[in-house]
Amino acid sequence: MDKHEQYERVFSHFDGDKDGKISPAELRQCVATVGGGDISLEEAEAAMEVLDGDGNGQLGFEDFVAFIEGGGAEEKNADLKEAFKMYEMDGGGCITPKSLKKMLSRLGESRSLTSVRR
Repeated sequence: MDKHEQYERVFSHFDGDKDGKISPAELRQCVATVGGGDISLEEAEAAMEVLDGDGNGQLGFEDFVAFIEGGGAEEKNADLKEAFKMYEMDGGGCITPKSLKKMLSRLGESRSLTSVRR
């Protein structure tokens, strides 16, 4: 069974009324089932606002997969910003050849300034 099929099985299990969506109430049950404790309906609705990609107040399968595979776009955006900050050492808002050379050196990739500029 591949990963997609596994996701479908888990999604189907949590989609209690089999309408193809996970509602806030079903999300509460999901969290309790996986050992996350008891969350209120308000907390489930707040989580739904963050996770719901199409704004319909429920999680579709695509939203569920996005959540399972690493969170929403906000988390990925934050990760990218953090990675950018590692390379952007001069505080100027861009990655300079000098800062790229410095970071590559820290990662064990010694390069000349000329090769970094290419």
